[in-house]
Amino acid sequence: MQQLETQAVLKNQRAFFKTGATLPLQFRINALKKLQASIKQNEKEITNALTADLGKSAQEGFMCEIGLVLSEISYMLKNIKKFAADEKRKTCITNFPAKSFVKKSPRGVVLIMSPWNYPFLLTLEPLVDALAAGNTAVVKPSAYSPNTSRVIEKMLTECFAPEYVTVITGGRAENQSLLEQRFDYIFFTGSHRVGREVMRKAAENLTPVTLELGGKSPCIVDKTAKIALAAKRIVWGKFLNCGQTCVAPDYILCHESVKSELITALKQQIVVQFGVVPLANNSYGKIINQKHFERIKALIDPSKIAYGGKTDSTLQKIEPTILENVTWNDPVMKQEIFGPILPVLTYSTQEEMMNIVNSHARPLALYLFTENKELENTVLSNCSFGGGCVNDTIIHLATNNMGFGGVGESGMGAYHGKVGFDTFSHSKTIVDKKTWLDIKMRYQPYTSAKEKKLRKFLK
Repeated sequence: MQQLETQAVLKNQRAFFKTGATLPLQFRINALKKLQASIKQNEKEITNALTADLGKSAQEGFMCEIGLVLSEISYMLKNIKKFAADEKRKTCITNFPAKSFVKKSPRGVVLIMSPWNYPFLLTLEPLVDALAAGNTAVVKPSAYSPNTSRVIEKMLTECFAPEYVTVITGGRAENQSLLEQRFDYIFFTGSHRVGREVMRKAAENLTPVTLELGGKSPCIVDKTAKIALAAKRIVWGKFLNCGQTCVAPDYILCHESVKSELITALKQQIVVQFGVVPLANNSYGKIINQKHFERIKALIDPSKIAYGGKTDSTLQKIEPTILENVTWNDPVMKQEIFGPILPVLTYSTQEEMMNIVNSHARPLALYLFTENKELENTVLSNCSFGGGCVNDTIIHLATNNMGFGGVGESGMGAYHGKVGFDTFSHSKTIVDKKTWLDIKMRYQPYTSAKEKKLRKFLK
């Protein structure tokens, strides 16, 4: 899309927003219901697109993408009146007589830039939050998942007028064109490299941003962990979507005393969940494209394979692979893996484990498998990370009742449910002062008597 076309889209959306059409709750509710109906009507087409782009099965596509978007819509429809209502605050005595409250207002024209790994979920879920909060939106899905992007464009074009919601497809040129414009808010999910560019461009216009990035999320397995169950849940979370999940366990950090038992259990679970020949499993996904296939394949050191390692370049598939005897000097530990490779590292003491986790960039997620409540409290209190689970993986994202986001290098801001509504809203703080009484204490001329009274109230 040319620069002038991008500018025209924003001009039209800004003009539409200024009419106040998106402010009434019924308008927002109707928009969400229209989107909800469209998703249900096009579910088969969405599923086929996810399969074409990422090899996702129908069940995985619904469980991890379509179903979660529908859940977010249902949650918003149920709670939107409460979320949008004025929030009362206590008024301090110095402002008597008055009432104080917080009023939620939409930010305006927002830009949502989404990634390819969960192309439907990570495009539509923030859009649901943005529309519920009363914004207009420009949606930019990833060029790496073209089939899903086409379905999204078709659906949103059928549902909404372009001055309300516009989908812009394309690659880097379109991204750059959009980032040159002044939006009222930018919501970006993707890589650190592009995230830095988004933040740099946003800063030129003082545009606030949410950045959902990633990192090397550790999975700590304590010696008290229930190893068989831990292995089952780790294998599910790590190899879901072929490892292409921003909150997937990037590596295991286990106590040295349980390493052998854990690796044995991981191998067993890979067979149970994916079969003896995972590459022949139609429910096991594929790497998004050849470029990422070659990058991930290059991270596999044949001398350190404990299980797996086979690849199929024609299908762009890589087996669930476990690596052992890995160090932080290995290439696989120098970057976020974002693929089906699971390195297993060990520690001997709690202090060593804490030092390892805290000496690296703050991750988007952290997972801890333990039956030791004292250790649980220590890790959760002293390690900085976006969010996570105790004795499970991934599932902290699948709730509308808690927000989700990164910290430090793994991102900033959050969304889901009320937190998502608030992300796309501005909270105005209002004091409604009454006119039937006007206390003179604050007005000049200032006197010692007034000061004495003021000190009494404010101390």
